[in-house]
Amino acid sequence: MKLYSTNNKRNIVSLKEAVLKSLAIDKGLYMPVNIPKLDPAFLDNLNKFSFEEIAFHVSANLFGDLIPPSELWHIVSTSINFPAPVVELSSNISILELFHGPSLAFKDFGARYMAQLMAYFNQTSDDKLTILVATSGDTGGAVAAGFLDTPGIEVIILYPSGRVSDLQEKQLTTLGRNIFACEIEGSFDDCQAMVKEAFLDPDLQKKYNLSSANSINIARLIPQTFYYFEAYKQLIHYKKEITFCIPSGNFGNLTAGLLAKKMGLDIHRFIAATNLNKVVPEYLSLGNYNPKKSISTISNAMDVGAPSNFTRIMSLYNSDWRSVQKDIAGYFFSDDETKHAMKEIHKKYNYVADPHGAVGYLASQSYLKDNPDQHVCFLETAHPSKFLEIVESTLNKKLIVPERLSRLSKEKKIATLLPCNYDKFKEYLLDR
Repeated sequence: MKLYSTNNKRNIVSLKEAVLKSLAIDKGLYMPVNIPKLDPAFLDNLNKFSFEEIAFHVSANLFGDLIPPSELWHIVSTSINFPAPVVELSSNISILELFHGPSLAFKDFGARYMAQLMAYFNQTSDDKLTILVATSGDTGGAVAAGFLDTPGIEVIILYPSGRVSDLQEKQLTTLGRNIFACEIEGSFDDCQAMVKEAFLDPDLQKKYNLSSANSINIARLIPQTFYYFEAYKQLIHYKKEITFCIPSGNFGNLTAGLLAKKMGLDIHRFIAATNLNKVVPEYLSLGNYNPKKSISTISNAMDVGAPSNFTRIMSLYNSDWRSVQKDIAGYFFSDDETKHAMKEIHKKYNYVADPHGAVGYLASQSYLKDNPDQHVCFLETAHPSKFLEIVESTLNKKLIVPERLSRLSKEKKIATLLPCNYDKFKEYLLDR
């Protein structure tokens, strides 16, 4: 498997280099040179395969003979070992629940698979691998859980102060050991920019062997394709065109869905659902992409004003706006609309959705008004208890918090508070 940089298609590297380096030297993101189609016999019989078997087949299709089958099965079976069930709300709308992993968020799939893949590629090296990751909420917890005690790897997580929920913060600041947290006095976009700058800093390259666990790393996107196949097999019986609706922030999840479609999965369309950080829905509507400073909302994991993976989407479609518009519809919603949707889902279906899932529900409903014959499956990307205060106050309902989350409330937060200043962050890294 070879990958190119989105900034220069002649800059081609191996999968190992793309995974361990994350960001191309020209600041581009890596994408597969070739996205091979899956065997139609496999796609036509998805319901005969377990989730782990689907993940194995998709991985093998991409990697070829790069990783021995026994090693690849170990990577898959130790990371994709929890379900991704589809819950029906009605005959034309359903939910793909992606919160059944250790950190109760969809990013468990990518983080755990990435940890295993990195460990495989790094096993013959004597150098410690240092993972830098920025989080707007769920990535940090998933990466912390996925990489905890992984031999030869340490993780440094940057998160925006005051912009993640209390339990999200505890997930990434209480584990210790090889997991370190930096609380940045800025936005997620600021954290992400600092991570990107660190990768290209020659002083840091002398001291560290750096990589990333953000969705800028292709190793995050590959396993996120798996659950589109797993969901599709659960939706085949509707005998309708299937559209997936993705609550979107950095757009890695939607990009993974596009990769699944390129591999041959019969997905009709995608819906990009955002909060008031609406740069991509505006692009889809008008054809102009204008990154902006992010706005704080109750669906904080989507508070991204300059989504990194937009460049990957442009690369897939050769920056052809009409082609992108054909495959992706875009909608955005306010906090008040999100709260109303949370109440509606609970009252109408007796289902508790988190704020991000509620945005997906709103976009699905809007889309179905013009496409009533399709079936839309929206992604519930995190367990509602991760947003306890907003969910309980909106629904006037007490939630049962899963034990693996509730016990964190008693744990002590350990984080280094830093100003929104790259030089101060660099100083922190050099003084460690």
